[in-house]
Amino acid sequence: MKKMSSLLACALMSGGLLAEKKPNIIIYFADDISAREFPIYGSDVWIGPDKEDSRDPKHLAATPVMDRLAHEGCWVKTAWAATVCSPSRAMMMTGRFAHLHKWWHNGDKGVYVDAEGKRSTWPLYESSPIHLGHLAQQAGYGTYWAGKTQMTGDLTRYGYDEGCFTPGNLSDKDNPYTDFKLIQKKENGERIISNADTGKPVDTYLQHGWYWYPHIRLMNDPAAPGEMSWWPNSPESEADFGLHTYGPDVELDFVFNFMERQQEADKPFLIYHTTHLGHAGFDWFNPETKGQCWVGTPVVKWDGERYHRTEPKITGDDGVYETNNTVTEDGMHSHVEYIDYQIWCYLEKLKAMGLEKDTIIIIAADNGTGGYGKGISEGQKGTHVPFILYAPGVESTKTGEQDILLNISDVFPTLAEIMGVEIPTDYEINGESFWPWFTTDREQHRDWIYAYRGPEQLIRGHRVMKDGQDVWWDVSGEEPADLISYPVIKKLKKTSPENQAEAKALQKILPRFDNYFTEHGAPGMKRPANVNMKKYRRKEG
Repeated sequence: MKKMSSLLACALMSGGLLAEKKPNIIIYFADDISAREFPIYGSDVWIGPDKEDSRDPKHLAATPVMDRLAHEGCWVKTAWAATVCSPSRAMMMTGRFAHLHKWWHNGDKGVYVDAEGKRSTWPLYESSPIHLGHLAQQAGYGTYWAGKTQMTGDLTRYGYDEGCFTPGNLSDKDNPYTDFKLIQKKENGERIISNADTGKPVDTYLQHGWYWYPHIRLMNDPAAPGEMSWWPNSPESEADFGLHTYGPDVELDFVFNFMERQQEADKPFLIYHTTHLGHAGFDWFNPETKGQCWVGTPVVKWDGERYHRTEPKITGDDGVYETNNTVTEDGMHSHVEYIDYQIWCYLEKLKAMGLEKDTIIIIAADNGTGGYGKGISEGQKGTHVPFILYAPGVESTKTGEQDILLNISDVFPTLAEIMGVEIPTDYEINGESFWPWFTTDREQHRDWIYAYRGPEQLIRGHRVMKDGQDVWWDVSGEEPADLISYPVIKKLKKTSPENQAEAKALQKILPRFDNYFTEHGAPGMKRPANVNMKKYRRKEG
């Protein structure tokens, strides 16, 4: 593990660390899941297996565990992330918006000149050197990162002691354990992507398997040599690894092992679990018929008190497989239900360790559902994500539904406050701690939330919302049944005086974050020529 720089260590000197035992923290950050996919949000529409809007109850997940946490803890009615994965993860990890961290959109990130003199993506630890992991390390926490990274550069520099990553970077092409991967080659000058398992061409993007028979990289694992290593990494794990191995289960096993070791060392832990669940993937079990979909999960059943999981039994090879009724149907609902199962596993583990009352759990997602909101700046389709806060050991009057505005960037300063770490006053962050709201009788948390999609800016207050298409919406009335169909404001000057006043105030906020065209990357670096500007509504000038 690389040591924290002396400059960063000085910047993060604790300002009044709590004398009492610090709470453990688990952030479960799901992938591509809109708020409407969680039944607690009460939407009358959700996503179907074919990425179509559905009102069929069989396509809506059942989440008894998260429902309980949301009501015993609380859930936020309007929480926003960015419109797509990388910028949202940057916001979560740094507490900053893109005008500072420069990750504007997938495929549209600021560049810098690296130590070798090459232009490359500006890593977040260079543009924004203080991260969630760094805060936790400075506060004496052990830190673990599991799941999908979607980060660039050296993964050991993001503030995590150890990690279990699925599937690892696409550059990791030497995995000797699984052929569930897509490979790229050129034939007659044409780029061909083919399935390594069958050798046949496929019509999707380049990827490794992160669900079944997954690619797994370990970071600083005590049982493996070096900073990064492949798993399985022992005769026992090699013997057990196969088609039945499910990536999200492996992540949880390594997380639990880390938690146990931290407890033995009498040290609090921060778990940053960035699961793939919610993200569509290539279905290696059905390569000819399904391709990219919400691949089925192991079968789990809730009996009213606990979950029961059917051990997967999968047979076959070369693209012809039989799942023997041990894998669910594909669909977003299957993924959300497996998330519910994993949250139950966390609770059972904490209970067994005697830590249930000493642990804060945050459940959220990075952007809207693929095929519905992901990468979309219309209304709040791309930004509206679920957010559940469960802190059973903390006194609070905030239970159940909370009609407040919250931004994913708010997690950063909130955890700093919980852990007792003072963020330097001259280090700009954009998040606002929601801990004062949660632990007092304050009714509101913040007056506006913000998001971005490249140069497009989205902002919402309590009464009005402006999306990335520069359309204004009246959000002052009752929430629509689909969580999106608010009345459009055709002319601001013809809306209510209260709406006009808030719109004017929001318009004054936007310029401070509006440097896409003038400061796209590191100082002095222009926007890369390969950025597709045609996808954005807003153009330079």
